Amino acid sequence: MNEWEWNLLEDKTPLETVRVAGVDLKPGDRVRLRPRPRGDVFDLALAGKIATIEALEQDYEGQVHVAIVIEDDPGRDLGFQRQPGHRFFFSPAEIEPVVAEQPEPAARTPRILVAGIGNIFCGDDAFGVEVAQRMTARPLPPGVTVTDFGIRGFDLACALLDGYDLVVMVDACPRGTPPGTLHVIEPDLADLDAEGQTWVEPHGLDPLNVLRLARGMGGALSPIVLVGCEPETLGGEDGVMGLSDRVASAVTEALGLIDSLLADAVRGQESRTPNAGEP
Repeated sequence: MNEWEWNLLEDKTPLETVRVAGVDLKPGDRVRLRPRPRGDVFDLALAGKIATIEALEQDYEGQVHVAIVIEDDPGRDLGFQRQPGHRFFFSPAEIEPVVAEQPEPAARTPRILVAGIGNIFCGDDAFGVEVAQRMTARPLPPGVTVTDFGIRGFDLACALLDGYDLVVMVDACPRGTPPGTLHVIEPDLADLDAEGQTWVEPHGLDPLNVLRLARGMGGALSPIVLVGCEPETLGGEDGVMGLSDRVASAVTEALGLIDSLLADAVRGQESRTPNAGEP
């Protein structure tokens, strides 16, 4: 029905909403037009078009009429009372709701800390420091922070409580394997000995003691992964500086291993991002 025909009718009652396909539609909502098969040619020409509800009105016979304007009508903004012909009426059975498309939620960028640990005056104990320095010399992925903690155990303990999604600790790790062997260790934070040492040596940094210290400081510990390298020389009192050849050659391999851990952390965060419509 065109607007001029509708204006001839009297006793029109405005409505706030009309229920269509289980959805309460109101003025301003978008609908798709589905004119009845026996409608006039003009109505059928509008089939499938997207329109906006201008008004909901009920006639004296109790029939509901939905006043709409077509979205791609260039005259829709000219003022309907002054410019007839740009508003049309359809019954609720001839429209269907257009559900707004929800954008896919963007995956949150995880916050990751790569913590270099070690003493540069103790030979291969400087492995973690070297890895951290190499990483900071190249572009880092979003959300990744690399810090050379050296032997600053208290600072590292504070960082473990800073809400990172993952902390990758890099350190020399004697485990009785050939020098230069890399290990990936995930400490079980639930198994930390509550009665163990909770202070840190001023001139050394034991990752396990740092974890105990952080837990004793309260708060939730970040998930931890330790990338360790089997040392050949730890220097001791000799004050040996510089990595042994086999440990130095493991630095590049460690960088690739850490890159894989970072990529896995990002993929894991994306898989935990809810789909549109999920809580």
